[in-house]
Order: sequence, then structure tokens, then C-alpha cells
Amino acid sequence: MRICVVGAGYVGLATAVMFGKLRHEVSVTDIDGGRVRTVNSGKAPFYEPSLENELAKLVKAGSLVATTDTVTSARDAKFVFMCVQTPSMPSGRIDTRPVKKASRDVAKALRQSSGYKVIVMKSTVVPGTTDSVVRPLLEKGSSKVAGADFGLCMNPEFLQEGSALKDSMEPSRIVVGSSDKRAGDLLMKLYAPIKSEKIKTDLRTAEMIKYASNVFLATKISYANEIADMCVRFGIDSETVLAAAGKDPRIGPLFLKPGLGFGGSCLPKDVRALKDRARADGYGSELLSALLAINGRQPLEAIWLLEREIGPLQGKRIAVLGLAFKGGVDDIRETRAVPLVTELLAKGARVVAFDPMAMPSFIKVMPTIEYASSAQECLSGADGCIVQADWKQFGTLGRKEFSRMRFPVIVDGRRCLDPAKVERAGAKYLGIGYGRT
Repeated sequence: MRICVVGAGYVGLATAVMFGKLRHEVSVTDIDGGRVRTVNSGKAPFYEPSLENELAKLVKAGSLVATTDTVTSARDAKFVFMCVQTPSMPSGRIDTRPVKKASRDVAKALRQSSGYKVIVMKSTVVPGTTDSVVRPLLEKGSSKVAGADFGLCMNPEFLQEGSALKDSMEPSRIVVGSSDKRAGDLLMKLYAPIKSEKIKTDLRTAEMIKYASNVFLATKISYANEIADMCVRFGIDSETVLAAAGKDPRIGPLFLKPGLGFGGSCLPKDVRALKDRARADGYGSELLSALLAINGRQPLEAIWLLEREIGPLQGKRIAVLGLAFKGGVDDIRETRAVPLVTELLAKGARVVAFDPMAMPSFIKVMPTIEYASSAQECLSGADGCIVQADWKQFGTLGRKEFSRMRFPVIVDGRRCLDPAKVERAGAKYLGIGYGRT
């Protein structure tokens, strides 16, 4: 079956590769010609090794191609998945311009094609968007009617960067919201080979499920950070506390790891968007406001820990390891490294940074700080270090690297290092939520 995926980002490419592996003929469209050429060369335009390996196989076999021509690709497809970005505006509201552009292009394809096809919104949009923005543009541009001439569905994604393909092939659940029974049934049939729980609902409910899920994840992270910050001041290791709390089946252990806050393309944006959507309907969410406030201040906790150990940072050389929003990816969207480095500079520190994959992007955002070519070079001569992203390679650092520091003090901002190992290697270990001295 022919499937068109609009948008070659994480969600779009993971969706395309998934359907390619299920033996469908897939066309991926994107407005960025460079990105299209990258995909057609068998490479992903972002760091995701497992996805790229499968992409290369599909491109070589001719079962997945990329193009800038959305209209032709969508015209010839039975299913069209819209996977474009919905970035935050300054108010927190989502920017629907990419969605509108994709909808207009798909509408042209609908006008040119005969037969019933299903249009699937996979982009994260606030409740009511598929009905109030996407549907009118599709109907107006095609002169066709949703539910009669074509189907319209909302199918939110629940992917994590770094495991996007695995999360697509083995999802915890598949949610299908539809404007009519026929469209929902057809999309459910398309997903039949994927063995997971499937939930059928309406468009708005499907949109809200995505936000409810992400806000809860953000809540667990912020809760873990609040508990961790208190534990430091009480002289307690939060790792033991949170592990025990997570044994309660009503709580669960996932996302109870303290750190410098949540980042990436989803959680911060989705919390802000839901808060804005609620405010538009006259509801002020104190919880969502608190989540954003806690997340905004959490990078400062690492600086507080460092200052408590080495004193004022004026003129001191501080190493920052990890610039992506988490280890294993090259994505710097909403990374906590930006507020962390900004505050270090405001305190007069000289910052030197290293990341295995994210430096080319980060340099564009913060071009004035110093960058190192390795973790060892980054630590050399440093008066202290903050680990901002949990790259596995940072866990292998030892006496050889720490001995090059002027003052071997390590603030583990992601609790990804072994405190005892760090101490045995001759460095002072400080960590978010690590209240033991």
C-alpha cells in the first residue's frame, strides 16, 4: 500500500521507516531539499543510529523515497500522515503554520485524486486543532467533505528520541481518533501488524491524550527534582528515597530520576501549549505553571552545588560535559545546557564545553564560549565540571582525566556517574539529590 508521510523529522522518519519495514511503499516529503537529499542517500538528518540503519536498507531496496513534492506524493497515497513540527510561540501557543502549509498541500492532492483516502494528523496539536484548523483547510482546498469523501484521523505519537524506531514498532499503545468510523477502522487495520493495545476515540480526545501523557511525565520529573533538591539539604541521597517510592505501584519507577530538568522537542513545548490552551478557555493551571517554574530553576541547582564547594565562579574555568538535551542524541531543542551556560557566564565563569554530537548546533546558539574536541581536553585545567547530558562515555572518565583538572570537582547533573568510582579516581563527587558528603 502507498503511504505518504509529510515531514522528515524524528516522528515523520520513524513513522516512514516503520511502515517501510511492514512492507508498504513509502514516500516522505519535506520542504527542506537538503533534508530530502540526505534521506535519499540512506542517512537520517539527525543522530539516531538504529533508525538510520533501517532507513538505509529501505532506500537501497527502493521501498522508501523522499521528495519535496507533497502534492504528488499525497495524491498517489492511500494514507497521508502529517508529521510536521508545531514549535512554541513566545506566548506558549503552538505555531500552526507548518500544519496549515501541510494541510493546504494535502488538500490540493485530494482535489486531484479520486477514491477515499485517510488523512492522519500525527503532529502534536492542542485539542480542537484537527477539527478547527486542519479539517476546514482540507475541505476548502479539495472541495470534498471529511467523513464522506475522505477520512480524517488523529494518531498521536509517543516516541522518545534515541529509540524512535523501537517505540514505533513496539509502542505501549496506539491511539486513533477519527472523524468517522470508516476512517478509524481503516487506520486500525493498517496498524494490525503492530501488537499493542489499541484505543479508538474521537479527534479531540486523541489530541488530549498526548498532552495528558506528556504533562504527567513532566510532573514526575519535576517531582523527582523537588525531592532531590530537598534531600541534598537534608543530607540524604535521593536515589534511595526515589527508588523506594517508585516501588509503590501507584507511583512506579520510570521518570523518577532527578537531573537538571526536562528538555527536548516535546515536554517543555507541550506543557506551555496546554497551559496556553487552558488559559484561552478561562482556566489558569497552577500545576502547569509550577512545572515550568521548577524546570526553569533546576539548572541553577548544579551551579549552587558547585559554588558551595569551590566558592564564587568569577574568573574560574568551568567544564560543561554534554550539550544536547540528553545523552545519545544531537538535539539541542530546549536543552538545559543553554540556561546553565548562560548563568555560568553571568557569574563570571569561563566556560569550556564538549558534546560528542551536538556541538555543531550548539555553537550556532552560543558562539562565544570555548569548545573542546574531547572530554579530556574539556576537563584540562578546569576548576570544576558540570555533567549536563548523560552520554555513556562520560561514565568511563577516571583518574587520568580528573588529574588534569585544577580542582577535580564533578557536579553530576544527570546522576549518570558512579559516586564511588569518581571519588576513587581522585575527584570530589557532587550530584543532584546526592546529599551525602
